[in-house]
Amino acid sequence: MVKKALVPVEKIEKAILFVRDQKVILDRDLAYLYGVQTRELNKAVGRNLQRFPDDFMFQLTKEEFKNLKSHFGTSSWGGTRKLPRVFTEQGVAMLSSVLRSNRAVQVNIEIMRAFVRLRQILSAHKDLARKLRELENKYDARFKVVFDAIRQLMAPPIPTRRKIGFDGGVK
Repeated sequence: MVKKALVPVEKIEKAILFVRDQKVILDRDLAYLYGVQTRELNKAVGRNLQRFPDDFMFQLTKEEFKNLKSHFGTSSWGGTRKLPRVFTEQGVAMLSSVLRSNRAVQVNIEIMRAFVRLRQILSAHKDLARKLRELENKYDARFKVVFDAIRQLMAPPIPTRRKIGFDGGVK
């Protein structure tokens, strides 16, 4: 029997961000996933700071926070007074020793699996890019169009911004 996940995998994967060339999750997103308030999560971490060295957790700079806010929009950030903390994969694993609820343990397992999947996807992408370079070097310029088309398919999609506001309903 397959056990249903407490949190949809897509929610976890969307919460993983790249900051300072590391995969991290914001404190507020982790709090949501664990079913606690952000301040509760940060209090528990604060009481156990020795468990969270800089490669497990760090606080965003003002510039990083500003970039995140502009990327995600400001409405969802509410009244944030402190710069958020972010947790690396190791930091998330350490959280299971600080947040001891059954939900925290189960969600932690799901988050670890999401980090592993992301690592596998990134590895496969690098292998594909390497193989494409090898093929391109092997064949002459006649296939350049094909290789360019494959590269375009491999490139991440350019995010499009939806118009905000009322458009008058005229089509």
